[in-house]
Parts: sequence; structure tokens; C-alpha cells
Amino acid sequence: MPGLRQLCLFTLRRFQARTLCSDLLLSQINGCTHEDEVFSLVGRNKARLSEKHVGIALNMLWQLQKKKPFLLRTSDYVRNHSQFLTLCILAENKAEHMEDEVIVDTLYSILRLDVEDHSSLAKVLVTEAWKRLERLSLPALSKFALCLYKQHRHFSPVIGQVAHIVDMKLDSIQDIRILSVLMVSISEVITESFRDRLLHKAEQLLEETDEVHFNYARRVLQFLQNVKLRYHPLLEKCNRIFLESASHLDIHSISHIFGLYEQLGFDSAEFRLIAKQLLSETIDDYYDPETFAKLFSSLGPMAGSKVRERLLVTAGHMAEEFRIHQVLMILKTMQKMKCRSSHPLKKMASVLHKHLESCHALQLVKLTQYLVVLHCQDVELFAKLKMLLLGYLKSSVIPADTAAIIRVLAMLPSFQVDEMIINKAAAVLPQCRLHHLNCIATALVKWNHHGQLHWQNSSELCAKLLQKLHDCGFQRLQKANNLNLLLEELPYVNGEWLKEVLNEETLAMCQRLKDQITWANILPLSFFLIKSDHRCPALFDRISSVTVENIDKIPLSEIYFILFLFSTLNYDPPDNEEFFKSCIQHLTSNLSHLEAYHLVLLGHVLAVAGYFPPALITTIFNVSFLSKLDAQLKVLPDMVKHRVQSSLMKLNRAVCLECPEFHIPWFHEPYCQRMFHNS
Repeated sequence: MPGLRQLCLFTLRRFQARTLCSDLLLSQINGCTHEDEVFSLVGRNKARLSEKHVGIALNMLWQLQKKKPFLLRTSDYVRNHSQFLTLCILAENKAEHMEDEVIVDTLYSILRLDVEDHSSLAKVLVTEAWKRLERLSLPALSKFALCLYKQHRHFSPVIGQVAHIVDMKLDSIQDIRILSVLMVSISEVITESFRDRLLHKAEQLLEETDEVHFNYARRVLQFLQNVKLRYHPLLEKCNRIFLESASHLDIHSISHIFGLYEQLGFDSAEFRLIAKQLLSETIDDYYDPETFAKLFSSLGPMAGSKVRERLLVTAGHMAEEFRIHQVLMILKTMQKMKCRSSHPLKKMASVLHKHLESCHALQLVKLTQYLVVLHCQDVELFAKLKMLLLGYLKSSVIPADTAAIIRVLAMLPSFQVDEMIINKAAAVLPQCRLHHLNCIATALVKWNHHGQLHWQNSSELCAKLLQKLHDCGFQRLQKANNLNLLLEELPYVNGEWLKEVLNEETLAMCQRLKDQITWANILPLSFFLIKSDHRCPALFDRISSVTVENIDKIPLSEIYFILFLFSTLNYDPPDNEEFFKSCIQHLTSNLSHLEAYHLVLLGHVLAVAGYFPPALITTIFNVSFLSKLDAQLKVLPDMVKHRVQSSLMKLNRAVCLECPEFHIPWFHEPYCQRMFHNS
């Protein structure tokens, strides 16, 4: 018995010593302030490392990197260290013994350290987390979903299972951070009804949460962009969060938000003003290529002449340091700025010569478009672009890519059309959407008109192809049975082809689908009808009745385009008085929610229709309002700025003539004289 007691005491003391040692090692890992300290501990204690030690060590390596500014991070050094390889091997061997949260944290850490998505460790961790999917906590589930999204597993079966769990547990999610991550991660595999439930849940949580980090709002916008939906209630809420979080925004978040706004067709003059102020104050802090390219693209279109010139000069000096995606950002912004400065353009063109071979097809398409619009004179560069584009066209099997390449080839100066291009176009026509058909039609008409088809019977072949193209367009329209899907295609169909060839057929199809008109698709339908410049009573009447029935649901900024449609095309629906009364009442009770330039546009479009709401007119013709408008005009795109200035002048004249009782002075006389002199 004494021997047994001694053995038990010895075993207990040894276990306690190991536990104490283990706890000490965990404390040491958690106390590290540099990656080398972690690696030193791993090297000295390899035999004693448990699955918990390994997970904590990998997580600590990421936490240490995370604390550093982006440009000072040393992920390459960490990944290439021999002890990091040791940790990865140990993690792979011990994965099945790890706790659920440790599995997910480890996967997240190695992905943030830029370990390859398809490394053996990443695969093992994904498989292990997948086995435990049903029992993961909501925070762990959202982090795992984010890992899958970062690995581009957008359509994988495991993402489908994550979406199913979110569907089941949606009512219990009360954290907008968790919800926003899950929304983005599962956005590619959800139904329309599930999408709407997610939107309403996000709206509810954004409203109920006192302080929302701007990153959560940014993820909600990313979700809207992923599902290609411009949902104004959420856009407005997210914009408000960005305005409230202005002091925390950096160049990366500002650039990302501007990019999302552009893709979603949303604009905010207030956000532009704040972004301009923040970026102007810190303009000297952006000296590396990535952050400067983001600064240039964000600040350039809003900047005054001196700052614009400074940005252009700096871009020219830094040109040699830019990568291809940064050159694209600079050229795209120069196009927005309507830049006519030849020096930075020449510098960008000279840099492009060494990057072209590494460009993929759509990058070449964008480059060609920007360079043509900016009037680049580099003949050798255009020759290289032409050769590479033709090479991609020969091997292209995607209709969208084929149409895009043909569109920009038609933009090239003095381009001689090869018969291969015509044959390639003919091959993809039956698979093309209306936008792609439009691109090909525009190119063919241009080449034929300018005599750029030089082979035998070229005109006859071109005529046959155009006829086939028209037939494909008609067939695509006749097969349409969903108005929303049809309206998704129409905004991208520009030029004369739609008006001359498909306008009547498109209008007829919209009429056949008019019962599918709802408050949610009135805006794209109004855009199409404005562009078609054709009065269609059946559609106009349906839009009018849907607007009146759903006036509280329609976003305020969208009402302008509905009113513009009726006033510009001079159409009075059967319920004309009720229609305008509903719109005016909804607008005037929400004036404080609209930006200054929106109010001017609304005032003008209502004046054209013969309406002068007193609340709106007295709000606009007010000194403080006009000062606010002046500030907004300085950051708006030139086209919008000119439209607002013209609308204000016309509204001022109309109010002076039609409503003298308002006692509004005619302060646009000098402006009108300048316009008359310039014309």
C-alpha cells in the first residue's frame, strides 16, 4: 500500500508540474511582443506543444502583424520562418483534437498571414470545421464563413450549409457585426426571399444598435453590391454611419466606400465633402504607390485646380512604381477629371509597355478605353494593345468578353477589321445579352460606315451579321417573362441600335409584363422610358398608380426620376392631380432628409409640370440653403453640377414669373448673360 500511495503522489506531482509548465508556456506565448519571441518559444518547447499552444501561437503571430501599419507588416518573413513551418505541421497533426473556436481562429490566422488557400493545413482545418458546423457558436460560424469567402469558396457545398444554418437561426442573431459578415459570405447562394429577410434584419439591427462601427456598415454595402441591389433604406442608414464615423475613416476605407457607392449608383454630397476635407488635410501622408493611387482616385475628381495639378505631377513622378491595377485607377480617374495634361498621360503610357503582357483581357479592354478617351498619342502602345486584344479574342469563349473586346477594337484609330472578328462575333450572338449585342452592333455599324471592312463581299457579310444580330435581339426580348431580369439588361444598352431596332419591341414587351411593375422596379423602368423618349400610356398609367399606392415605400431620391419622366415627356396620367399631390406631400414632409442639390432638381422638375410647393420654394431660396448648395456643388461631378446650376437658374426664372407672391429676387441675370455670351 505505501508503494501504491507513493506512485499516486508521484504521478499527481508530475501532472501538476506539467500543467503548471503548460500554463506558464501559454502565458509566455500570450506575453510575446515580437514574432521572434514566439518562434523562440516554439523552438525550445516543440515536444511539449499541445494543440492549444499551437493555435494560440499562430493566432499571436497574426495579432502581432495586425498591430503594425499595413506597409510595415512582415508576413513573408513569418511564413518563411522554419518555426512557422513547424507550427503548421503540428497544427495539421493535432487539428482533430482542437476545440471548435481554436480550429476557426487558427484557420483565420493563417489566411490573414497569406498562407495559400489550398495549402494542406488550410484544407485540414476547413474539413475539421465543416464536421463541427452544426455546433459552432454564431461568432465562430461568422468567422468560418469569412474564411471560406476569403478562399473564394462562394458556391461550395459548405457555404450552402452555412446559409441554411443562418436561415434557421436568423431571428436569434442580435449582433450586426456577426450578421454583416455572414451576409457577405453567403450572398452568392441565397434566394430572393432569404435576401429580403437578411436586408430587413440588417435594417432592424442598424436601427437598434447605439454605435455601429463603420466596417459593419461597409459590409452591408458589400452585400448589396454582391446581390446587385440598390436598397435605399440601407444605403441611407450606412451613409449616416459613415458620416458619424468620419474621424475614424482612413484612405483605404474612404476609397472602398466610394467604390461601393459607384457600383451601387448611389451618391452623397455630404460624404464627398467630409472625404475631401479629411484627404486634403492628410495629402502629404500618402507616399507609397497603393495609398497614393487610392488618394488620387478619391480626391482627384473633387479637388480644386491647384490640388489637381499637384496630384497629376506626383502621379507622373511615381509612375514607374505603379503596378497595373494602380495605373488603371489613375487612368480611370484622369478620365473622370477630363484631364488634358499630356505629361502624366505620357508617363502612364510609358509604364504600360512593360505591364501589358501580364494583363488579362478585361484589363486590356479598360486600358484601351481610358487611353482613347484621354487622347493618348502613343502609336506603339496602341499597336501592342491591338495585337494582345486580337489574341484574346481568338481564344475567347465568353460572350461578354468577346463583345467587350470587339467594342474597344472599334475605338482604336485606323483599325483594319479582320474577317476573324466578324466570324467570332457571329459565333457568340445567340448567347449574348442585349448589352453585348449592342456593343457588337455599334462596332459593326462604325466599321461599315468608315470603310474599315476591306475583304471581298465584306459589306454583304456585315449586312447579314447585322440582320442575325437584330434577330437575336428580337428573340431574346420575346423570350422575356420576368420584368426585373429584362430591366437588369436595359440600362447598359446605349446608342442608336436600341432606339432604331428594338425600341418598339422592348416597349411592347414591357407592356406585356406591366403587371410585374412594383415600387421596387419603377426606377429602372423610368430610366428606360426616359432614354427611349417615347410616351407609352399603358406603362405611364401603371407607374402612376403604383407610385400613389406605395408612395411611402419609394425612396425620396427616386421620386425625382419618376416626376422627371412625366414632366419631361409631358404626360398627364388619369389620376394626374392625385399623383402629383402624393409625390409633393411625401417630399415636403421629408425635406430635411434630402440633399441640397436634390431639392433644386426636384423644384425644377415640379416647376416644369406647373407645381410650386411653397415649403420647397422657400427652403431653396434661402441664404443658408444656397451657401450649403455652393459647398456641395464644389464636390459633385461636372455633369451633375452643370445640371443643378441650370435647374436652379430655370427654377429662379419660373418662380419670379409664376409666383411673384413669394418675393424671390431674380438673381440669375448675370449668369444668364454669361451663358448667352458663351453660346
